[in-house]
Amino acid sequence: MAAEAGAEIIVKARVTGVTKADDGFVDGVIFRYFGRDYTCKTKVVIAADGIESQVGRWAGIDTTHDLRDVDICAQYLISKIDIVPDSCDFYLGREIAPRGYIWVFPKGDDIANVGVGIGGTISGRGGKLAIDYLNEFVKRKFPNGKILAQVVGCVPVGDSLPDLVGDGILLIGDAAHHSDPISGGGIANAMYSGQFAAEAAVEGIRIGDVSAEVLRAYQKRWDSQIGKNFKHICRIRDGVLKFSDEVFNRCAAVLSKMPPEKVTMAQIFKTVLKHQPRLLLELRHLILAGWV
Repeated sequence: MAAEAGAEIIVKARVTGVTKADDGFVDGVIFRYFGRDYTCKTKVVIAADGIESQVGRWAGIDTTHDLRDVDICAQYLISKIDIVPDSCDFYLGREIAPRGYIWVFPKGDDIANVGVGIGGTISGRGGKLAIDYLNEFVKRKFPNGKILAQVVGCVPVGDSLPDLVGDGILLIGDAAHHSDPISGGGIANAMYSGQFAAEAAVEGIRIGDVSAEVLRAYQKRWDSQIGKNFKHICRIRDGVLKFSDEVFNRCAAVLSKMPPEKVTMAQIFKTVLKHQPRLLLELRHLILAGWV
């Protein structure tokens, strides 16, 4: 769509720095393409380079994370496995994915992305890394599968960055810490932040002012529509992390009987308590967090 609208797409080009004007505004990027360095001058830069964005850092924005606010992830693309092609599977448990989960996302009839995410402070504990948890699961669940590709990395699961903009630059998606603090999912939020940032950038270019003050319209829109819930979600996450596997199993037993269209956060809470009132004490953390 971008190409059809007139954008020039350059793939396999690694940005290695930003350029700044005399007034300190970001006014371009330096990138390496097929072994040669190039400079591209811009009216505004939108950084979408993922966790702990280097582009944002070069521009003077602190993009670092606390270790407890990231999940360490590893994923295989595996073929020749027995799956239900139209069903995504999730596996939870302190033994198989501490402070996270394992996913199986079908890519065809017998091929899927199979991955795991674990808490940043848990990675390496007892000598086990995310890839070790993934290998154990794959060996047990898909012993005859064929691994075709592998990817590893981090996912932000904390609050949004306090500063999403600077003079001549905006950060979006994982670079702005916009993944969901509970699930780690980032695609939907990245699309929202991308749209909000693009519209703020267009307006700044239109009026000839891409200062942080003008571009902050993006941050205000993000905070009012989505970001305001992040601190709330973080508190809910901290409450959920206190659950034992046994509590999760009891909750799942109740929720499996609910029609899918009625599964909302509030309804989950109320239904579980209705059928398992003794969980009230164990779910008190979510009550204090204001889940309902």
